[in-house]
Amino acid sequence: MRKNLVVAGAALAASVALLVAQPAIASPAHGGPHPHPGPTSDPNACSASVDALSFSDALDKLQDYGATVGGLSSIAWDQRQQAWVSAVDNNGAGVPEYIWSYRNLNDPKVTHAPLVLKKPDGTPYDGGPAATDPNAADNEGLAVLNNGSYLVSSETEPSIRIYGRDGVQRASLPVPARFAVIGTTAAGEATSNATLEGLTITPDGNTIIAAMEGALSGDVSAAGDATSHRLLVYTQVRGSWRLSKQIEYKTDAGMRIPEVAAYSNDAVIVEEASFSTTAGNAVNLFAVTGLSRAADVSHVANLGNASPRLAVQKTRLADLVNCPTLGAPALETQANPLLDNFEGMAVTGRLPGGKYGVTLISDDNNSAQQHTRLLNLAVKLP
Repeated sequence: MRKNLVVAGAALAASVALLVAQPAIASPAHGGPHPHPGPTSDPNACSASVDALSFSDALDKLQDYGATVGGLSSIAWDQRQQAWVSAVDNNGAGVPEYIWSYRNLNDPKVTHAPLVLKKPDGTPYDGGPAATDPNAADNEGLAVLNNGSYLVSSETEPSIRIYGRDGVQRASLPVPARFAVIGTTAAGEATSNATLEGLTITPDGNTIIAAMEGALSGDVSAAGDATSHRLLVYTQVRGSWRLSKQIEYKTDAGMRIPEVAAYSNDAVIVEEASFSTTAGNAVNLFAVTGLSRAADVSHVANLGNASPRLAVQKTRLADLVNCPTLGAPALETQANPLLDNFEGMAVTGRLPGGKYGVTLISDDNNSAQQHTRLLNLAVKLP
């Protein structure tokens, strides 16, 4: 087991401790708009809105309960077991799709054997190729419902499935036909490996938001602009989930959406990311408020050619390449060695000074050149 933990200054030690002690959001956020982050002289700051608190590589390539931790693309709080949970994406044919459980974001320790996710007939899902494996899944998003069930989004189809505490699939949420991967159905417009990557549930447990990592082919403008991404919003009606609307979110050029995380019943943090072999990973965080007032674009055929006023407004929080390195090691070229392939994100609770704890987790792609890394932040949100 390898562990790396660096706290960015003694003044932030109390915030780090509270980050672990407060695993859930106490109440919806209040307050007016927060100004665009400006320059800061704070050595712990990534921006005027975000401080880097600590990181840990304790889960990286960890072997426990006869399995290797890796391919973690999500993080969520499981109230019933008082632990954090992360889903495995696709570790290869014959390797079961797991949910791992662990405690302590500063120095995580696995709590028990991973939960195997299974079809209704009890057959385990695995990480095989979708073209040839009938049990294939690529689980990228994870949330925990109020009744304790696990909500998991898979990029393969894509799908959003509900699993019981025993790991057996109980139900699934409706996903519009055009969100299917191109070539798998006649209506499919989604790019393979760029579908329902982001998944979150609001603190009251009544609204689910799922985010498309890439743009649908039908939403690319005539000029080739592919920055319009769709968010699917689900609400509960008499105990069942229904798709209530679609929201347009525009990324910066060249960026994808690996994750979204609700911090109130009407607001989310959106992660935008990219990778290049020369600069490494880029990760930008944005806040979006007023989801309930956002336009429903369900019936808009091509967002790329539609009015830009349909898209939600976003507030930039930080470009994480500007964070202090915290002494983190890098296994591949990175502009900032603290960065890695961060694909999971959770809002972990309130911190002193009106900030929120936010933790990101990286998907190591089961590669010796990448880490499974937890990055703990303090974020001032609008």
